[in-house]
Amino acid sequence: MALRVAVTLGLPDRLRERAATATELATELAVSPIALDLLLEHLVSLEVVERTHEGYRTTAYGTNLCADADNMLINLLHLDCAGGRAELAFVELAHSITTGQAAYPRRYGQDFWADLAEYPQLRESFDRQMTQRFRDQVPSIVAGIDWARFSTLVDVGGGHGTLLAAILNAHPQLRGQLIDLDPTAAEAARTFTAHYLDDRAQALTGSFFDPLPAGADAYLLCDILHDWDDDHAHTILRRCTEAAHPTGRILVIEAVGGHHADSEFNLAMLAIFGGRDRTLDEFRDLAAPHGLTLATVTDLNDHRCLLEFEPTTSSL
Repeated sequence: MALRVAVTLGLPDRLRERAATATELATELAVSPIALDLLLEHLVSLEVVERTHEGYRTTAYGTNLCADADNMLINLLHLDCAGGRAELAFVELAHSITTGQAAYPRRYGQDFWADLAEYPQLRESFDRQMTQRFRDQVPSIVAGIDWARFSTLVDVGGGHGTLLAAILNAHPQLRGQLIDLDPTAAEAARTFTAHYLDDRAQALTGSFFDPLPAGADAYLLCDILHDWDDDHAHTILRRCTEAAHPTGRILVIEAVGGHHADSEFNLAMLAIFGGRDRTLDEFRDLAAPHGLTLATVTDLNDHRCLLEFEPTTSSL
């Protein structure tokens, strides 16, 4: 919590270029000087800041908590960012274990997604967090799947479009559409323009709980289903199968329980969203009512698998 408060107050950035005393900082930040000094003393013990003749100053180690460090820590620690706010739902973990439901609504009065819709800064920080979190894995996903099999692809809940842009750049014959809520879809459109893909990529504003663009060869769900309980996951899969070409594929990319899933992350999925990383058997059970068969499972990297679902009749 000390790190969270330090990041929320912007202390690593404020003390990087110029040392300052607790009194000077307290005046600037409109906080208690005595309490701030207690916090700074603890940050010294954590080696995030150090004492100098002029006051406290950020250490080289502490610069990892600066806004330009680009390492996702700000999003996960800052109490006014989606990630930092969401992790405080863990204080209600007992509720999730007892009921199997998300703890986030119990703490904040509405679910995570309603919070993003109500507070633009949370939506912006969440989109930024997802882009950063996924960035290093894009090359392995582009290289690990035979995208050339498809001529049309719909990225369902595709965020800022980083992955779809990389796929299209690697496969000039492929055309793509991305579906996400506004203003995320608007950012995706800018991503496509920046990659000179306006003639082959389209960003559409919409929800994956509503009808999707019809007739594509493949529908991509990347880190989507684990954010939802089974009822909502069924709805998402139903929308994909309703829209897909009769021989179309549903491509699910995420961690698999008992394989790449992480126990801490799984508890986060439960507490924040009421979701989880499902096992292969759970994915099969989830897909079967929608006429889908799990055709292949491919390791893409140390964190994620590709699960390719095909219409059950096409495997007969």
